[in-house]
Amino acid sequence: MCFSDYKTLVSQLNQWNHAYHVLDSPLVSDDEYDRAFRFLMEIETQHPDWILSYSPSQRVGAVVSSLFDKVFHEIRMLSLTNAFSLDETLDFFIKAAKELSISLNECLIYSEPKLDGLAINLRYEKGVLSCATTRGDGQVGENVTHTIKIIPSVPLQLLTASPPEIIDVRGEVFMTKKTFADINEQLIAKNIKPFANPRNAAAGTVRQLDPAIAMQRPLQFIPYGIGRYSLEKTFLTHKALMKYLAEIGFKTSPHCQHFKADRQLFEEDFARMAALRETLPMEIDGIVYKIDNLEQQQQLGFIARAPKWAVARKFPAQLVGTTLLAVDFQVGRTGVLTPVARLQPILVGGVMVCNATLHNMDEIKRLNVHIGDYVEIQRAGDVIPKISRVISCGDIAESIVMPDACPVCLAPVKQINNQAAFRCTGGYACSAQITERIKYYASRRCMDIKQLGAKLIEALCDQGVLKSVADIYRLQMSDIANLDGHGEKNALKILASIEKSKKTTFNIFLMALGIPEIGEEGAKNLASYFRSLTNLRQATEEELLRVPDVGVVTAKNIRSFFSDIMQSQLVDELIALGIHWDDEPQLEQPLSGQVWCLTGALSIPRQEIKAALEKMGAKVANSVSAKTTYLLAGQDAGSKLSKAQALNVKVIDEAQFLALNSEALNLLSLHQGSEEK
Repeated sequence: MCFSDYKTLVSQLNQWNHAYHVLDSPLVSDDEYDRAFRFLMEIETQHPDWILSYSPSQRVGAVVSSLFDKVFHEIRMLSLTNAFSLDETLDFFIKAAKELSISLNECLIYSEPKLDGLAINLRYEKGVLSCATTRGDGQVGENVTHTIKIIPSVPLQLLTASPPEIIDVRGEVFMTKKTFADINEQLIAKNIKPFANPRNAAAGTVRQLDPAIAMQRPLQFIPYGIGRYSLEKTFLTHKALMKYLAEIGFKTSPHCQHFKADRQLFEEDFARMAALRETLPMEIDGIVYKIDNLEQQQQLGFIARAPKWAVARKFPAQLVGTTLLAVDFQVGRTGVLTPVARLQPILVGGVMVCNATLHNMDEIKRLNVHIGDYVEIQRAGDVIPKISRVISCGDIAESIVMPDACPVCLAPVKQINNQAAFRCTGGYACSAQITERIKYYASRRCMDIKQLGAKLIEALCDQGVLKSVADIYRLQMSDIANLDGHGEKNALKILASIEKSKKTTFNIFLMALGIPEIGEEGAKNLASYFRSLTNLRQATEEELLRVPDVGVVTAKNIRSFFSDIMQSQLVDELIALGIHWDDEPQLEQPLSGQVWCLTGALSIPRQEIKAALEKMGAKVANSVSAKTTYLLAGQDAGSKLSKAQALNVKVIDEAQFLALNSEALNLLSLHQGSEEK
């Protein structure tokens, strides 16, 4: 056999795979496929240098030797705005139609089931799968190619003679209800904690280091759109794009619809999918409605992290009744005590629920709930269990009372400035607060220390090995290897990840410190404004108030954090233990310190204008306030323009924006060039 014959065999097997797993229409018997696959394996054993990356044999990879690499999404992976009623759905598209200067009925809608899975980006280069990435924070995800390529409905090679140079196919990886039930049954038989729901099971499977484990947990993939794309072939509608994805090898949903934006048609479509929901093989938690016209999508652009042309109408939360057995109080990293309801176990939407949040004492008072009551449980958004109401009073009717002392350290509990929150005053003497702070610091959205998960952190804290965040960087192999379920090999991986986390960015470090009110965006704003840790630590409250989105409370929290001796010592300790980041490049930023807002129809996509403004040092806000420096107003500007005029905020049009400097002019020329192409 020659190499060309081998390539033909690979293509033949891939076609059979596509027909079986995507089209549900087998072309050959299982026996014939198995014989051809065995023959392929024999050839690849004799000629290992022939093996193609898209050979079906490559769906089963070797165990990866390192932890997941970070991958930057060239086009951000976005979330969706949620709507919980017909009126909210209609309002969303009425606003979109107004911005497009058309009537609601002129909007064509593409409807597709909202799969309850894990968003994945598949990059194909010259038709061959090169990388599969999780959504992550939308800008940076994790490389999980080794498990994604196992999924039979993910083509390793696109079925087209003229593939794009590059195409990012985006979709949902999910586990069927039957697979989920089978896996949980096996885990329970082995006395292993089962998965909470199919989405968690799918996410856990995708992030396995060993693809052999993923092979035992069958997953599926259905696309919902694309990211980067380089091919002369263009599409006018989302419907045409989805048809193209089906043509090049992807399994698409058979339950999508296409209709005019009309109240009755929206309601009929929602009723149709709600009726189908229980009969579908996979979990869905709603319907995604998109404006079908791709040019109109581009014209509308995005707001924050969600498109202005698509909305997810969620199904109503599933409700069941059970008995409230007891209430425990959990202590968070800032000392706030949260009441947690312990329930008579009940099945809600396929998930066994034993606990539910009660949020705070105000919520308990509003519900008028007591221990022993028969209560209604709902999974808000099909995820977080909570008590929605009291169905009937119980015989016990025991009141729920906030403890006077912390249940962990016994320090006094005090209410925070007459707010709903109560806080343990133990501070660094409270082991629960320390444990939660360490979990937060090591979490994926902060320092992202792989495999140093919540259970391991709890075990190390219980043994007294971890007494502060800084102790993470003092861990020895014996500290981890001696724990049940861990050995030297696993300990070495964790220590390597800890060492890797020392190289970070200024904003990530700030977020990981856990300063009250400082999340991802706040940390970015502080890092961008002050540029160095020294500058930030020395900043006065007055200086902090000049930072976009920093108010009086946040400024006081920052000053209080860095003025606290123990917090300040912890920061010094972490730096001494090797935490570092590259200095921010001192680029010319003519708009530094300015706050901009965009409104109306603009000739350049908003996300591109936003990126240009941020590159010039500006902060782009979603709403107009007294802090807004400029409002960039396009055609048909609405309420933002009125508010800007009332606040005496300077309003400029697109021509004035493009006259600002070369960065804006470069943006215009690039956009015009892409349009001509």
